[in-house]
Amino acid sequence: MLLGAFLDLLDVKGYLLLLFVFLLVFDLLKNRNPPNFPAGPWPLPFLGNVFVGFDHHAMDKVAKQYGDIFSLRRGGEKMVVVSGYKSVKEVLITQGDYFLDRPVSPLFTEAFQGYGISLSNGYRWRRQRHFAVSHLRNFGEGKRSLEFHVQQECSFLCEAFQEECGGAFNPHVLINNAAANIIGSLVFGKRFDYDATDFQNLLSLSAETMLLVGSPVVQLYDMFPWLVKRFRGPHETILANYGKLAAFIKREVNKHKRDWDPFDHRDFIDAYIGEIDKRKKDTEAAFNVDNLAFCTLDLFEAGTETITTTLRWALLLMMKYPDVQGQVQAEIDRVIGDSRQPCLADRVNMPLTEAVIHETQRFANLLPLTIPRLTSKDTTLCGYFIPKGTMVITNLSSVLRDKSEWETPDQFNPKHFLNEQGLFRKREAFFPFAAGKRMCLGEQLAQMELFLFFTSLLQRFSFSPADGVEPTLEPQGTGVLSPKPFLIHLSLR
Repeated sequence: MLLGAFLDLLDVKGYLLLLFVFLLVFDLLKNRNPPNFPAGPWPLPFLGNVFVGFDHHAMDKVAKQYGDIFSLRRGGEKMVVVSGYKSVKEVLITQGDYFLDRPVSPLFTEAFQGYGISLSNGYRWRRQRHFAVSHLRNFGEGKRSLEFHVQQECSFLCEAFQEECGGAFNPHVLINNAAANIIGSLVFGKRFDYDATDFQNLLSLSAETMLLVGSPVVQLYDMFPWLVKRFRGPHETILANYGKLAAFIKREVNKHKRDWDPFDHRDFIDAYIGEIDKRKKDTEAAFNVDNLAFCTLDLFEAGTETITTTLRWALLLMMKYPDVQGQVQAEIDRVIGDSRQPCLADRVNMPLTEAVIHETQRFANLLPLTIPRLTSKDTTLCGYFIPKGTMVITNLSSVLRDKSEWETPDQFNPKHFLNEQGLFRKREAFFPFAAGKRMCLGEQLAQMELFLFFTSLLQRFSFSPADGVEPTLEPQGTGVLSPKPFLIHLSLR
């Protein structure tokens, strides 16, 4: 009776206030942290830590207050952010099996339709990744030698650069063409002319999409998909672009089907078509045409964007530090000369060049935050309790700039990768492609491409700022940190 009398006294405003208090208490109880869970900024009811920021700078700022391991709330979902070499290594390598899964991303689930390699989990992920790794390796042997493909593309790229001698130009498109043709030769079985319309459309869509995926609106979409999808924004462009990219690849798949030979697989698509037939009964592995399209897209984007952006940073840094450029060219002249192309066998004799390439990757900090992971079971991380199903993000930027691991972390310094005798040395805190079982599956191909493209360009050309304008090292983007557009002037050596 007392409750009934109390409710009779309430008007509409009172009911709304009562509902708000109920929801507030429910939110607080639902999102209570378990004992010994990492601390973090106090979240707003319902919204979480939405105003903290989404990029690595925001993560670095919070880490200064709460330590290398802290928690955030994005909407109603908890996440743990891990910084610093030792803690990140614990997540990616030491306890890597507990942090292998991917959380559900509403935007990319819609874009990829649940397919692909990078966002899949469990048995499907293991089968798709194993197939991709083994068959990409196969197409790097014999007549399809990866080294041969890269050397051939180096020649095309140098010819295209030579046409720009004497003037100022932006190297982005030409580098992007070359990088795309390497992974393209493996997945499509052919290279594209730099001026091919379909090829340029493909690269344009891919570049635009990669620039947008790190935008705050995309993060908000994953937090509140039911709300954000009602408004216009970059999420619409991303979804439309992925649809067009998948359609392009499916057209290539259909072309392959018309003259497919089960005894002569020309490329990744041919091999995958054969696997579809072999694994018809293994539905859990999901070998089908849709997955073929999105696995190919995964490989193409990863194999194009990473190489393109790293090489752009390399040229920018060579203009910024002409003394380093001169030292690399002197090593090229001494080891290779000018009468033949660089080859992979040269790497062991070129410690400075190797150091400059590795330092470019460290300094450029391409992927400052990894794609989120998900704990597959309750675990303890550096003394903190992390429950099963917790989203975990590792801050790779904090590893590549860790003051306890690098002598001059905020400076471009190739000596980070040289010992006292001037020989190349590996560094444990070098994680440009993440680490562990989820690391980039094309790392070896990427290192090969970077060495051959970089040495081929510096063998033929010297690079300087256009019109003497000092290039900026301030990056753009948040998901992938790329150089701001710049012009270069090149001269034949």
